[in-house]
Amino acid sequence: MIVRTMKEAAESGRKIVSPEKNWDSTRLLLKDDKMGFSFHITTIYKGADFRMHYQNHLESVYCISGRGEVETLDDGKVYPIEAGTIYILDKHDRHVLRAFEEMKMACVFNPPLHGKEVHNAEGAYELEADTID
Repeated sequence: MIVRTMKEAAESGRKIVSPEKNWDSTRLLLKDDKMGFSFHITTIYKGADFRMHYQNHLESVYCISGRGEVETLDDGKVYPIEAGTIYILDKHDRHVLRAFEEMKMACVFNPPLHGKEVHNAEGAYELEADTID
């Protein structure tokens, strides 16, 4: 059995802050845990507005708190996001996430992340990301 707290995860290097300072992610479950997926609690800071395109991963995102929207770029649809909403990027959807308030999100990635990933120029995570300092 694996048991971790947010505090323990953050203090052990599992908390990552984006280089642009628009989100942070505490990675509670990673590839090395051998569960076949990773699980993160991510904070999207108020005013964040950024493109993502997970070409190598599928992601499910559940909004715990806050308010914003996600726009799918291939069809221009905009979906409101608030506490209790899940969105599922099941087709490697190119999208923009906007935070009108700080949002807390529970995120699941398949395949699992290694732990130090940040978005590349395309808004994706690499499959075999190098660790960052």
